Amino acid sequence: MASGPEIGSSAPDFTLPGGVLSGDAFERRDHTLSSARGRSVVLAFYPGDNTAVCTKQLCSYSSGFEVFEGLDAEVWGISPQGVDSHEAFARAQGLRMPLLADTDREVARAYKVAAPGIGVRRSVFLIGPDGVLRWKHVALLGATFQSIDTLAAQLSGIKNA
Repeated sequence: MASGPEIGSSAPDFTLPGGVLSGDAFERRDHTLSSARGRSVVLAFYPGDNTAVCTKQLCSYSSGFEVFEGLDAEVWGISPQGVDSHEAFARAQGLRMPLLADTDREVARAYKVAAPGIGVRRSVFLIGPDGVLRWKHVALLGATFQSIDTLAAQLSGIKNA
């Protein structure tokens, strides 16, 4: 398996359709990584909406929203499902981060996390405010996920660098 973008290199830019739950509305729009410059971005690739581990992971990140905000970071969930699936998932779980639809897995391939059978490997990429990849974790099996504490510690290092 290829290792994907290297730490210290520019993160592959992309634009994906998605949406974010805001009150009762699910606001749909395109999200472009380079448009987030000036803030850190946590890219959380996950295999599927409404699956056990993915639900635990994204609910954990959503409940820790203030931690990420305090570190001047955004969290974007990325999976192969479409925006309609993401809307249903966000509404069912009360998720507060953008969920992006990588239906053709083009972005997953750019980050080298596309996987036969499961579609996408559970992985997290931390992009600094300058658009540079600062940290990554790609799971082999995907039965667990990186905790908020782990991500917060890594983001603190980025913010203080």
